Amino acid sequence: MPDAQIVEFVRNNIVLILIAFVSGGMLLWPGLRQGGKRVGTVEATRLINREEAVILDVRESAEFDAGHLPEARHLPLKELESRFSELASLKEKPLLVVCAAGARAGQACARLEKQGFTRLHVLEGGVDAWQRAGLPLIKEKRK
Repeated sequence: MPDAQIVEFVRNNIVLILIAFVSGGMLLWPGLRQGGKRVGTVEATRLINREEAVILDVRESAEFDAGHLPEARHLPLKELESRFSELASLKEKPLLVVCAAGARAGQACARLEKQGFTRLHVLEGGVDAWQRAGLPLIKEKRK
């Protein structure tokens, strides 16, 4: 009996159900927008060593201080827009954008693409994947 009630409810309210799904999707889409090409740790090290990619770490300060890739530049995601001018000279260089697992880095790349950056790469799995691969992290605090 409950199955019949569900089917009847869906038939009677299909338009409202579709509107709810579409509007929900439209609300979520901007937050899910990810930019940059996804690369694993092997490709990331190749970019760093062969193409002199600049590493941009968009995590919060405490996360950065707990361990970051060697030579990474720290620029928290929440400060990205206000500090675009610091990155202007890097528009033609490959950028490897990193965060803890990859989500914030993808958001940062989407914002950087809007500013004209084209050689953007996201470290798939972020610093967590880098560490699991046994690659070095710098754990000293910045001055």
